[in-house]
Amino acid sequence: MPRKKPSYAPALDAERMQTMYYYMVLSRELDRRIWILNRQGKTAFVISGQGQEGVQVGAAMAMNPETDWLAPYYRDMAMVMAFGMTPREVMLGQLGRAADPSSGGRQMPAHFGHRAKRILTGSSPVATQLAHAVGLAWAMKLKGETGAVLTSLGEGSTNQGEFHEALNFGAVHRVPAIILVENNGYAISVPQEREMAIHDVAARAQGYGIPGVVVKGSDPLEVYQVMVEARVRALAGDGPTLIEAKTHRFTAHSSDDDDRSYRAREKLEAEMRDDPIIRFREWMEQEKMWDKERDETLMKRVRHEVDDATEYAEAAELPAVASLYDHVYGSSPA
Repeated sequence: MPRKKPSYAPALDAERMQTMYYYMVLSRELDRRIWILNRQGKTAFVISGQGQEGVQVGAAMAMNPETDWLAPYYRDMAMVMAFGMTPREVMLGQLGRAADPSSGGRQMPAHFGHRAKRILTGSSPVATQLAHAVGLAWAMKLKGETGAVLTSLGEGSTNQGEFHEALNFGAVHRVPAIILVENNGYAISVPQEREMAIHDVAARAQGYGIPGVVVKGSDPLEVYQVMVEARVRALAGDGPTLIEAKTHRFTAHSSDDDDRSYRAREKLEAEMRDDPIIRFREWMEQEKMWDKERDETLMKRVRHEVDDATEYAEAAELPAVASLYDHVYGSSPA
């Protein structure tokens, strides 16, 4: 938690910081609702971002949705909403409705994408979004377009070939990309010490001649600062930056996982004491930007938005059976 006023605070006035907090709280409450729907049998699969909201909102708020792009990974609900997706659109995807902007209800939940909001649709194999992001950033550079591409992944995915290929290509061609590793300590059930022989994923940046930065993920302002610096570097033509945010995953890997088999409850309880939402709220209260009355008002608003998104998506139409083969096979020759 920040203990003093950040040196970069002028770039973020009180209203912008309150907006950060709003998206963090909105994502947490929407995430909790989705778990309830899963337990009710209304949605088949949940992959949660609880505990990682500070990283995601801090990163998204540093980008420009008018010129930049996101290539997110499956835990990035807070990030995509802070970048422009609505709770209704997120819930349409979760329930597999025809109006889902990510895939028309064809993809698994949390495979975020939105062409109109400049969010590049991802796929299930981990780390593939990095190759897509670097390719998009290279295309922007070749076309002379102003903007940067932010892509994200978990620390386990940095062991995949696509991670290294993307960093190498992006560094060689100095593309305007930012690679954000949301290090929650677990690749599904495998702790970091059994994933790699280094303490900081950011150290891998040295092998590609680009900066590697470690940041505290429970502090959205610290994430925002390093993201702003990385974006300035990208726009200046200086190439990619690898940012590692040390964060926490408060839930199991997914609704199909039981983390009690590999994570002690005492360790989880210790991690939950570093909740980014609580820490950021306490800091805003300390800085006289927030109070209990405002918090109660915000919670009423958020709960209404979560209820609205749920009711809207549940009432929305499912994809038509006739569309089953759309975007799968080409048209038959005449």
